[in-house]
Amino acid sequence: MSKWDEDYLELCDKILTDGVRVRNRTGIDTVKVPAWSFSFDLSKEYPILTTKQLFIRQAVLEMLWIYQVQSNDVRWLKERGVNIWNEWEIDENGFWTAEQMLPDENGNLKKTTVTREFGREWAHTIGTAYGWIVKKFSLTQNLIDTIKHNPEDRRMLMSLWQNDYLKTAVLPSCVWSSEWDVTDGKLNAWVHQRSCDVPLGLPFNVTQYATLLCMLAQVCGLTPGTLNWSIKDAHIYVNQIEPIKEQLERYNKNGSLPAPKLWLNPEIDDFFKFDNSKDLLDVKLIGYEHMGKISFPIAT
Repeated sequence: MSKWDEDYLELCDKILTDGVRVRNRTGIDTVKVPAWSFSFDLSKEYPILTTKQLFIRQAVLEMLWIYQVQSNDVRWLKERGVNIWNEWEIDENGFWTAEQMLPDENGNLKKTTVTREFGREWAHTIGTAYGWIVKKFSLTQNLIDTIKHNPEDRRMLMSLWQNDYLKTAVLPSCVWSSEWDVTDGKLNAWVHQRSCDVPLGLPFNVTQYATLLCMLAQVCGLTPGTLNWSIKDAHIYVNQIEPIKEQLERYNKNGSLPAPKLWLNPEIDDFFKFDNSKDLLDVKLIGYEHMGKISFPIAT
């Protein structure tokens, strides 16, 4: 059975049982716990949920958009049928608009239409975030070079949180840092998330970084090891509670299904050569069974 389903739904149950309801900028309250963590042994299980369907193609393409293509252009994703960043896309005139809860002159949160001007040169992007940061600081290339040539280095870190570029990002990175090490021929990582939409973001993010780790291990001549995950502010939006209860009911009634295997094209020895077309030819799941789709609303 899938250990990831068990661990994930333990967090969901914890939030629903012991979480605190709080207001936030989106205008949709969340129920949250302040911190949580997971640990995965990728040599034993590839973490992808079975109590609901996760779309592996979309998840991996978003990861490649950030770390391989190193892009902030939402059109690249749209061309591949990935629409998860549409809500944060700067329009063709260089503006981004959203309804958010902001403090008024008395400090009370009030629903406000927020319009931010980025300039036409940033049209169709998410500003200075995610892939833009990776490209500016050559984060992926530097990490691969260090893994290959100085695997004992204790400074193998990628940070998507760069203070100088926060104001020009539509959404500063939620999963913002990863630390890497090589131990006994295995590649390991620790990932930290500053804010976690548990129903929507977390399942995608864990599967993405597990895939990234497996890809990097392959091209660096290593085997996948552990993936540790830490979260600050793990939350469920109140309009996501009923779908989460449905997922919990599935698990309580039927348990989980066996975890699938991840297949990567063994001929790929360069991370930048993994296929990133709409068909994602170099990545497959073997034996992926799931209990069907569950829809969750998104909050901006």
